[in-house]
Amino acid sequence: MQIKRLFTTYGAKGTENYLNTQKKYEIARTLLYFGISAALLIAGILQTKSRLNLLTIVAVLGCLPASKSAVSAIMFLRFKSCSPECAEKIKEQASGLAVLFDCVFTSYKKNFRVSHLAVRGNTICGFSEDADFPENDFYKHIGDLLKLDGHKEATVKIFVSLPKYLERLEQMKSLEEEETKTSSVIETLKSVML
Repeated sequence: MQIKRLFTTYGAKGTENYLNTQKKYEIARTLLYFGISAALLIAGILQTKSRLNLLTIVAVLGCLPASKSAVSAIMFLRFKSCSPECAEKIKEQASGLAVLFDCVFTSYKKNFRVSHLAVRGNTICGFSEDADFPENDFYKHIGDLLKLDGHKEATVKIFVSLPKYLERLEQMKSLEEEETKTSSVIETLKSVML
């Protein structure tokens, strides 16, 4: 039952605890891939009493997807999900808004971990638990990505103070709901998230 729950939540970008769940999935997948390669290598050696056989070649080639999976696991191990205390407070305040939890955006120079994002039309508001969040770099990076996808009027603001963010969420509820813009912005954000 535990394995089934682990694999059914895979791929659910933007949901609460996505990063923690994805870490477990990536580690399990990596271990499975390397385990298959090791089993093939051992089976070939036991069968032929030599490492010079066809199963050794298959085992070595099996290390390619295993290594790719290991890189992905390392990426996810670097980040953590939104803390449960913050998540509870945010969920109470953000009801009625389109939201994304556990967002990680990567650029060539920096990685940006945003614990929570709320979207209403072209307005994007977020909260980061990282007190040294590089706001200006993030605004430039995400602004360029949104413009490339046709969201030229989108505004982005990231808070590092939870009370101020909760206050802004309440203000966002009074904004006019533009469902097509909201869903389009959410899809763009999901497409560039880790």
